[in-house]
Amino acid sequence: MRMHTVAGMFKRILTLTACVVLGVALAVAGRRVAAAWNLFPPRDLTKSSAYVREVMQLVNENYVDEKAAAYDQLAKNAIHGMVESLDPHSEFLEAKDNKEFEEDLTGEFGGIGIEVESRNGRAIIIASIANTPGARAGIQRGDVIVSIDGKPVNNAAVGNSVVSQLRGKPKTRVAVGLFRPATHANLNLTLVREVIKIESVRDVRVLADGVGYVQLTEFSEHTGEQFGRALDQLLGQGATSLVLDLRNNPGGLLDAAVEVAEPFFKKGELIVYTQGRKPGDREDLRAERDGAPLDLPVAVLINAGSASAAEVVTGALKDTGRAVVVGERSFGKGSVQSVFTLKNGEGLRLTTARYYTPNGVSIHEKGITPQVEVIMTPDEDDKLSRQNARSDLTDPVEFKDRFGFDPIEDRQLAAALDVLKGVRLLGERAAVRITAR
Repeated sequence: MRMHTVAGMFKRILTLTACVVLGVALAVAGRRVAAAWNLFPPRDLTKSSAYVREVMQLVNENYVDEKAAAYDQLAKNAIHGMVESLDPHSEFLEAKDNKEFEEDLTGEFGGIGIEVESRNGRAIIIASIANTPGARAGIQRGDVIVSIDGKPVNNAAVGNSVVSQLRGKPKTRVAVGLFRPATHANLNLTLVREVIKIESVRDVRVLADGVGYVQLTEFSEHTGEQFGRALDQLLGQGATSLVLDLRNNPGGLLDAAVEVAEPFFKKGELIVYTQGRKPGDREDLRAERDGAPLDLPVAVLINAGSASAAEVVTGALKDTGRAVVVGERSFGKGSVQSVFTLKNGEGLRLTTARYYTPNGVSIHEKGITPQVEVIMTPDEDDKLSRQNARSDLTDPVEFKDRFGFDPIEDRQLAAALDVLKGVRLLGERAAVRITAR
């Protein structure tokens, strides 16, 4: 069975998380793994596998630690090295890691609520999930995890091993050592794990002048459905324009990204396409929603923490002129991973394609450039993330007592509101000209 997942188990999913989640396809191991091996010419495969076998036997018979040189362990280590040397997003998932990966797709697990990516042998924070221990503690995008429970994080521990150590039973403690490049500071935090329930759609409200606002924190199985309800709520409350906040959204399911974009597209219109190594590997993902598309001014907010599926939505709306993009250049995660099921509950996540916006633009390692650029300083970004994580603290005095600073202005949101105001004024002037005629 094959299913597509942008950080697996739904209709045409292809995970894009950086950090933890993005384009994934589950496949029956025998047929798909055999097909993968058949990509190699039989002669080269035979020669190369014989060489690997020779080295494994040499290590097994001569290495000082007999247990460490057991064939099953050597085989797993070899697969790790073979796959994970390809790119930061391809990896061999041992049984525990594979189970945690599946938990990511369900949107609920025990942990501290941060998105992590392996980059140049370091564990980099992509984003802190809103209203989680990590966000409340002030962990920032770009922080580097240097230790967990006092043990240094080295190249061998980066990736799913870091995620495994950070996860655990709710109400248990974990000590995290961080290095913050922006200030060259070393931080040591002790956090209490919680059940992390990923709520894709947050902070749905109508702002002044009929501007609807909705924040998406990630793209999971029910995001499309939740976003549809949010749109209905905003339109029912009289919203005449929309701010779609995708800042610090690390991605998720590609199908969810398509479903979020669909309300703004006519049925059959191209939203995104993926392209593998062969010309025939292209797959177009088009709007399937019946009815007329929404026709209202839209501003999309992004920053360097917006990745993968968030970039799919942004790219689709920007390319087709359906939204103005405001903020900072996005992360640039435009590759698609397919996950093949192996024996013993293990999995293989492999980059098999890249995704492209409707205009054929690859975002991979480039990101999306906003049309209205508003750069937040690291200090502003930190403060804004912390105050957004505690939207329940509405009293300024209580807020300052909790965080030690006064609430700051969200300059990116303010710029988006200015853009929508300008669009509205242009529309009103056009209507006046038409009436005058």
